[in-house]
Amino acid sequence: MTADGRHWLVYKGASFDIWQPDTGTYFASVDAAEITDHLQQKRRRAHGHAKSPFSEFDRDQVEDPSTLPCRQPRIAFRDVTNRRNTRTVIAALVPGEVVLTNKAPYLLWPSGNKRDEAYVLGVLSSMVLDWFARCEVELNLNFFVLNNFPIPDPGAGHAVRDRVAEIAGRLAAVDERYADWAAEVGVAVGSANDPAVKADLIHELDACVAHLYGLDESDIAVIYETFHEGKDYTAHHTAVLDHFRHWKQNQ
Repeated sequence: MTADGRHWLVYKGASFDIWQPDTGTYFASVDAAEITDHLQQKRRRAHGHAKSPFSEFDRDQVEDPSTLPCRQPRIAFRDVTNRRNTRTVIAALVPGEVVLTNKAPYLLWPSGNKRDEAYVLGVLSSMVLDWFARCEVELNLNFFVLNNFPIPDPGAGHAVRDRVAEIAGRLAAVDERYADWAAEVGVAVGSANDPAVKADLIHELDACVAHLYGLDESDIAVIYETFHEGKDYTAHHTAVLDHFRHWKQNQ
């Protein structure tokens, strides 16, 4: 199953993983012109309903088919999950020109910018947030649960917040499908594709997110000692602490 100019892939939850926006497993493909016309008409109808998330967008934006979410990279997450999995919150920045099933909900952005989007993706993809999620999630992750996750936000210009956005931007922008998005975040496409670089950035991401939550070293130890029964996170924990101490000394 492949995509071309006339057909787009339909992603399901298994189509993406953490920092892997395309696993090669898809639900189907669909005619691009037909699906964009359908989604545009659906969005226009929804705009007039107060309970619809599209009601928060300006009318001019809703009337412009080029702004359809399916045309842009966006954060999606797996609906089907549970706290016994190796990870519970499985989110990714999926590429533009793909369609998502209802088992892969996605985030809309009526305000904010791409750096804000990268920041949220970074927090959602951290083991720190995931540890909290494992206390709340049973079998499904939906918006009723997700909307109650405590996302720390010290505001733009905060050094650690900005670093989370930069790290997440680098990890997410894996190829040229993300060129425009990466440019707005201020990162280079493919800059984290080297396995060693990627691993170090993931460690630093956890350290930065722990810092933003106001955790100390004993809190971090609890996360990695209790995260998943039978799995040893000692090496990950050690690497995270190195970055955590660096940021603590420089704040």
